[in-house]
Amino acid sequence: MDDLTARRHRMDKTTVLAQPAWMSALVHAVLMLVGAGAGWLIKILAGWLVTLPWAPMQGAARLLTSVPEPWLTVGLLAAGTVLGLVVGLIARYEELSVAVSSERITLTRNGKGQEIARDRITQAFLDGKELVLLGGDGSELAREASDLEARRLADAFRAHGYTWADEDPYKDDFRRWVPDMPGLPHGANALLKARAQLLEKKKSTTDLRELREELAALGVVVRDEKRGQYWRNGGAAKPAAQ
Repeated sequence: MDDLTARRHRMDKTTVLAQPAWMSALVHAVLMLVGAGAGWLIKILAGWLVTLPWAPMQGAARLLTSVPEPWLTVGLLAAGTVLGLVVGLIARYEELSVAVSSERITLTRNGKGQEIARDRITQAFLDGKELVLLGGDGSELAREASDLEARRLADAFRAHGYTWADEDPYKDDFRRWVPDMPGLPHGANALLKARAQLLEKKKSTTDLRELREELAALGVVVRDEKRGQYWRNGGAAKPAAQ
């Protein structure tokens, strides 16, 4: 079986790319085992802490070890297993799936779908682990982190008539951003500074996405590399509201 699930729906001629069920089941099983192991370690740690003359969290350790066996072991193993299952389900929910048809591309994550019409897309490619869709004016219509296999993505896009590039055609246009950098539209430096703070603190990807969209409205394309930001001009800035 392939590493990715590619299901072709003949009625609407759509190719859906998502992580296969067997891979998700494997990840869930591993996380459940890790969770159960963590529960066992907590039991051992609590038993060790109560033997020390002084140690942090001794009150919690005494409370925990006061639970009679086998209920203590069973409870901790069950709690760890459930926690591992929950983490696995969250990870599954946050994975990107891509539906490719001759009319549109649909990107789905966290139960939310983003549809991009075929006539808006000039090229698609992978930038590291990110799927990028480009518009005709050089703007990025979408940039989404993805664990989907590069070959499967390329085959699906090409099969439906899209242009798939092996690399970013604008890669040489990106410049490292530094505070108060000249050449940026008014307001862009403030947005990039806010993003830099979020990247440094590893804050919400939702906030990073919103700031990326605000920069796109100013005609600025931004990509992240580790904790640094690189930018280029791309797309016409939207006129200011009257």
